[in-house]
Amino acid sequence: MKIAIHWFRRDFRWEDNTALYKAVSGDIPVLPLFIFDRHILDKLEDKEDKRVDFIHQQVSRLKRDLEGKGSSMLVRYGTPLEIWKGLVNEFDMEAVYTNRDYEPYAQERDKAIYELLKEKGIAFKGSKDHVVFEKGEVLKNDGKPYTVFTPYSRKWKARYEIDPPVLSGNALAVANFYTTAPLPMLSLQDMGFKPTGTSFPPTTVSEALLKKYGELRNFPALPATSNLSVHFRFGTISIRKMAMEGAKHSDSWLNELIWRDFYQMILYHFPHVVDNAFRAKYERIPWRESEEDFQKWCEGKTGYPMVDAGMRELNETGLMHNRVRMVVASFLTKHLLLDWRLGEAYFARKLLDFELASNNGGWQWASGSGCDAAPYFRVFNPTSQLTKFDKELKYVKKWVPEYGTDAYPKPMVDHKEARLRAIETYKKALATQ
Repeated sequence: MKIAIHWFRRDFRWEDNTALYKAVSGDIPVLPLFIFDRHILDKLEDKEDKRVDFIHQQVSRLKRDLEGKGSSMLVRYGTPLEIWKGLVNEFDMEAVYTNRDYEPYAQERDKAIYELLKEKGIAFKGSKDHVVFEKGEVLKNDGKPYTVFTPYSRKWKARYEIDPPVLSGNALAVANFYTTAPLPMLSLQDMGFKPTGTSFPPTTVSEALLKKYGELRNFPALPATSNLSVHFRFGTISIRKMAMEGAKHSDSWLNELIWRDFYQMILYHFPHVVDNAFRAKYERIPWRESEEDFQKWCEGKTGYPMVDAGMRELNETGLMHNRVRMVVASFLTKHLLLDWRLGEAYFARKLLDFELASNNGGWQWASGSGCDAAPYFRVFNPTSQLTKFDKELKYVKKWVPEYGTDAYPKPMVDHKEARLRAIETYKKALATQ
């Protein structure tokens, strides 16, 4: 029997899943597939990784939904190319549907699989799904990609007005799935991981929160952010639907989603940012090397309460408020003069919502090395940030209970001295030819 396969990657939902809806709208029954990718999993040091647990929960949920419809999901564990070499011999496939991913590893992986399927006469059909506008859809008038956010956002909004996103339906309701008995499901233990017992945020956001978002979003003690970032990361909600909600209720909310598209576009057009500064001259910054200072930052023991609260929130929950992310990143790169790549890698290990494009873009923004970055002489004052955004210390006291006692460490650096050191170091390095 000829079948089509939908390959789930970062699109764990039935509603408004572009590639999946295209697949089930055809005449050929669809068998969904998910691959636990060893290229990614083998690099994870923590075998109680919350993200792996989250993915496993989502795959299990989708599989149960399918089995309620008389179908199932194929779940495999290994390297994608080797898995696909087996699948082309196991099934009579006419086409493979999937949603595009713009990260360099994903691009290489998909190119290899495209070539394999092409040899077998199997169509490999990619769709845009986890961004509103992709690749070359929002470009400058000369056809080149933007590297500054504000003009990009203006062009993005202009395109949105004339070409608003259209939602596809619920693929599960179409029910054009391959009929099969329940297929085996891998456990976390089968892959060397353990359940974490993590309670993940819901996939909903209230209209009231959206309306107050721009006014309250910078205050980390308030329940004023959506906590949807993990769902955007893994596609358990539709970016298009959330953009529509933002367009109706909150320009600030919509701008955050445009930043997300912007960084995905930057990663696609400038893949060198994965390992290198977007602006090459910033490779000349003579970063300090201090494992001791880095560890104090990681553990939230810097003596600056907003920095410490943020790092402890990250270590315990896998989440961190966006305003606080900027403060801790500035502190590492400016106050401590430690390489932004150290912080980026630590966030990549710990963040539940880790997404390469946004994480890289945010760190390079903080260090001054990225596109449309904060200028090198802009150094966040963690004390004034605390006074402005957590005046009553509610956020700090939640995560740093010993603050205000003798148990809390003294500041590891003096703000004024560290700021001057950073500015002079950057200025000297960037002046070098």
